[in-house]
Amino acid sequence: MLKVAPPILIVSQEDPFSVCARGAWHVHALTIDNTLANITSSLRELPAGKELAWDLSGIDILDHIGAQFLWNIWGRKRPVQLTMSAAHENFFALLERAAPSLLPAEPKPAPDLIDVFFEKLSIASEHLLAFVALIGQLMLDLGRFASQPRRGPWKEISANIFHIGYQALGITALVGVLIGVVLSYLFAQQLHTFGGDIYLVNILGVSIIRELGPMLAAILVAGRSGSAITAQLGVMRVTEELDAMLVMGLPHGFRLIMPKVIALAISMPLLVIWTDAMSLLGGIVAAKIELGLAPSYFLRKLPDAVSLANYWIGLGKGVTFGSLIALVACHFGLRIKADTESLGEGTTNSVVTAITMVIVADAIFAIVFSDVGY
Repeated sequence: MLKVAPPILIVSQEDPFSVCARGAWHVHALTIDNTLANITSSLRELPAGKELAWDLSGIDILDHIGAQFLWNIWGRKRPVQLTMSAAHENFFALLERAAPSLLPAEPKPAPDLIDVFFEKLSIASEHLLAFVALIGQLMLDLGRFASQPRRGPWKEISANIFHIGYQALGITALVGVLIGVVLSYLFAQQLHTFGGDIYLVNILGVSIIRELGPMLAAILVAGRSGSAITAQLGVMRVTEELDAMLVMGLPHGFRLIMPKVIALAISMPLLVIWTDAMSLLGGIVAAKIELGLAPSYFLRKLPDAVSLANYWIGLGKGVTFGSLIALVACHFGLRIKADTESLGEGTTNSVVTAITMVIVADAIFAIVFSDVGY
């Protein structure tokens, strides 16, 4: 078996200063006892602030560990004067290409606030224009659907109603009951202090049917179905299904966006009714336990406490919220790029934007119908 010399560094103190590497520079040789200590001792003899000439032609065996060790000695950059075997060049070429990622990143200058403001304004304007264009395309698709209903995407609409509406009944019922219980206990404690127990029906009915029912249903649907719509369109973008649809002459708006908007506009009012009923059920149970109000009394007083206008306002919110959630989800889904990072970022932005727009729309409803239903 051929015996190979251990790794050593020979430092020449003559001008010009030079360093010669000899032996086997691989992981097994470097881990032999006293090898690293001998190399460290030789490194102390290197003159500071001098350009050194390195000679690696005497290295018999070199692997990635040995090359990395020498690369670290050089300060992660190739010396100006370097002699080595052509067989070892590839090791240092790879380290040289990877050097920028190993070095600490240079600190970036602090961004100008004005530039940041105009950059954000430009992005917001771009999103707004694209969203308006999406609404315009939806109007054209709805006109085409109305003129040719037999050729409409009925299967897609039905499937979306099932996934968005029917499959959300469980979570909306659970959250609705819990919210009804919480509100009933909270209002009952305050009303009981002033002897106004009978007004629990009025407060609970109006707050749930007019405000909390539509809002709860919209937030749950935005987090559940809005994210699913964005992710679905994003995956279709990544797998190039959207491009394939255009090649086949199938427009995105008529086959993908319009069915989702129609399905949400139909499903959301029904989910609002369901959420209202479950919330009132939870409130009735809590009122019976906390104040002793009979369920028959609660149901008898509810029609007088909550006018029909509040009921229609809640249903109108359901249609509006559902359409907004679908449009926002489709908008961000179509803007996803063909990479997984963009898919996650787009889904997050979709949910946050949809919930924000639902809250803004609810505030507009409160202002416009402030004199209706009371």
